[in-house]
Amino acid sequence: MGRYAESITVEMLDADPYPIYARLRTHEPVAYVPAVNLWMVTRAADVEFVTSHPDLFTAQVADSPVDRSFGGSTVMTLDGSAHLDLRRSLDAKYKPRVVAGYIEDLVRPIAERVLDQVLASPNRRAELMTSYFEPISVLSLGAVLGLGDVSASRLQKWFHGLAMGATNFERDPAKQVINDETVRDIDATLIPLMTCLQQEPDDSTIASMLTSGCPAGEYRSISQVLPSIKLIILGGMQEPGHGAGSCLYGLLSDGEQLTWVRQSSERWDDAVHEGLRWMAPIGTQTRQTAEDVEMAGVVIPAGSMVGAVVASACRDEQVFDDPDRFEVRRPRLPHAAFGFGPHFCAGHAFARGQEAIALRVLCDAMPDIRLDPDFQVRFAGWEFRAPQSLNVIW
Repeated sequence: MGRYAESITVEMLDADPYPIYARLRTHEPVAYVPAVNLWMVTRAADVEFVTSHPDLFTAQVADSPVDRSFGGSTVMTLDGSAHLDLRRSLDAKYKPRVVAGYIEDLVRPIAERVLDQVLASPNRRAELMTSYFEPISVLSLGAVLGLGDVSASRLQKWFHGLAMGATNFERDPAKQVINDETVRDIDATLIPLMTCLQQEPDDSTIASMLTSGCPAGEYRSISQVLPSIKLIILGGMQEPGHGAGSCLYGLLSDGEQLTWVRQSSERWDDAVHEGLRWMAPIGTQTRQTAEDVEMAGVVIPAGSMVGAVVASACRDEQVFDDPDRFEVRRPRLPHAAFGFGPHFCAGHAFARGQEAIALRVLCDAMPDIRLDPDFQVRFAGWEFRAPQSLNVIW
């Protein structure tokens, strides 16, 4: 074990993990980090290998904070036929060609409605993470899931509570209490709804997960599906909203890039692509070694938890020139923000489309939008990273 890896703390990672990942990529590309009980794999090629070889690195982690916090195995923490069955139940709403058919009509009205509230500010100032990007994210996903009657504020509370449990590698009891209270609220809301949808399914994601692929009159159990719905609430509400906020900060930090993007509607997708690479909203994919595995001259013992650090892979110098710079005009290369292999994010098209629409609606309505000089933008988090606030004026 390297001495630097031993010195890494949760506080250091939360403050800014990227210099840590850069040093690990150079000196300790496979290293055990005691503070989070993970073997961190940080080079892009190694991250892809870990996430693409379930025979060596299984998603079924014995001490998964996600499984522990969400009440059972999820589509992210299963392999083989069980994973494929749940994954296929998402196809009805999240295949790219399906998403392309409804995303604009779904997200644009939500974005415009939320923006109207922002534009009502008498001093033309706003904090956009909580007042714009997060509400659009939770309401858009809520509509597709079948939770259209749940308020944006309650969905945001669910997201933040679930995040406490999903990132609790260190078993912090205070974080676990917040998660557990959130889970009780979610269960009380969803279990009666899911009971009805088993018998009378509609076209929602939740109904599809309960019934798709099942013989007529049969359905998956609520306990089989509910943990994965919590995972979707967490990731699907977090990645688009936080990714869009990070992307906007990058654009507003360099007016020439924003001008370039505004010249063509198609360039918003390039901006989203670069924003996700530059500031990956989700930091790692967690695996467990099925046997002793040697990587980069280091043996990871069987049964170890491995963090395939997709955020680090997105800034690997071996793949991207000047990787710490946000640059929408760079050559477009594949990146790791949505993962690799069988667990590549099922909602990637939905997330990218939602981000692009939210950004375009905002910037079209605010031709002179700029960062508020009275506020500093501070990022935080390593498993889930985003601006803590994003204050703008127009």
